[in-house]
Amino acid sequence: MFWRKKRTYLDAAAGVSGPSPRRSWLRPRGGGNPSSPHKEGRRSREILEGARTTIARLLEVQSDDVIFTSGATEANALAILGSLRAGRTKDQAPRTKHALYLPSAHASVVENMKALKEEGIDVEELPIRTTNVDIEKLAEMIRPETALVSMDAVCGETGVVWNTREVASALREPSRAKRGIVLHVDASQAPLTEKVTRAHFGADMLTLDASKISTTRGIGVLVAHRTTPIAPLYRGGGQERGLRPGSEVPKLAERFAAALCAAAQGRDSFRARAERDRMSLMSLIGPIPRILINEGPSTHGQVPHIVNLSLPARDTDYLAALLDEAGFAVSTRSACETDSQEGSRAVFALTGDRERARATLRISWGPGVQPRELANVAKELARAVAFIDSSSRR
Repeated sequence: MFWRKKRTYLDAAAGVSGPSPRRSWLRPRGGGNPSSPHKEGRRSREILEGARTTIARLLEVQSDDVIFTSGATEANALAILGSLRAGRTKDQAPRTKHALYLPSAHASVVENMKALKEEGIDVEELPIRTTNVDIEKLAEMIRPETALVSMDAVCGETGVVWNTREVASALREPSRAKRGIVLHVDASQAPLTEKVTRAHFGADMLTLDASKISTTRGIGVLVAHRTTPIAPLYRGGGQERGLRPGSEVPKLAERFAAALCAAAQGRDSFRARAERDRMSLMSLIGPIPRILINEGPSTHGQVPHIVNLSLPARDTDYLAALLDEAGFAVSTRSACETDSQEGSRAVFALTGDRERARATLRISWGPGVQPRELANVAKELARAVAFIDSSSRR
């Protein structure tokens, strides 16, 4: 009889893993197109709008502020490209707009900012000081043509909680308020431990993704008031205020809404447990030689369930493979940038140390992980590092 090694999933920041939802995809619940006028279509529309209303209540916004997308990547693209392209006329020079972004943000933010730069829009990185956006330097960078600032609420690689509200206050200071600078916040990594409302982050536009809080894939939202100018990324039907053409998937919307409710209800208890588990994990990995922790200055500036480590002069891709073989799923950096030869952009933005950024390992977990599993991965990590170090001395 085969012995099957028990696995522990510790890559929740890339996407939550777990058992499949109980409701079968084959069950005839809301199977019609929500834009169709028949009974099945009307039932699908009820499910879709019910999910939209639930999400809106949780985020403390109006229902029509919630725009369903295929995930955070599309939501970020719609926020960034859509807001900067909105209202542009043929005779308007694109350089009349200016945008700022956090260099440690997800690739869907960084790459779309690069796309805007290729279109001739002036794009700059937000200044960072001790894991915060430097508000004094930001104030100096704001111009009359500044139209958009984009940043994440929680860094998916390091778990750093960014000072979005301070940035919002700087943008809305009386001398700048009339400029109408839009603050976009990607809050995909926030719901498990942080209050998730647009007001809490001081955001004009907010991005969320179902996969970061549940096993549901293929749906996210962009939250934006109807008065916020946004141009669609492509043309088609009039779904989602005409900003995201294509038939919606009510079942996914329903699951997303349920997952957000569950995250909100369990947030305080999960955070308290995760803080205790993090302290225990840190004490166990502390004795490992030449290990560095990439984090915020305090628990207030750091979510507890994402631990980012640097192990300079070690091959962390090999280290992740050894841990995988031992039954632990961890990562070296964001899943969207695993092929990068430059290492972790987020860690480099945080530390300015390229060697440190090239040797990262991320351990992140959700509510289902037990303290003993984190203790076990710490022991296995110590063994794997010792093996790599001894091999390099041969």
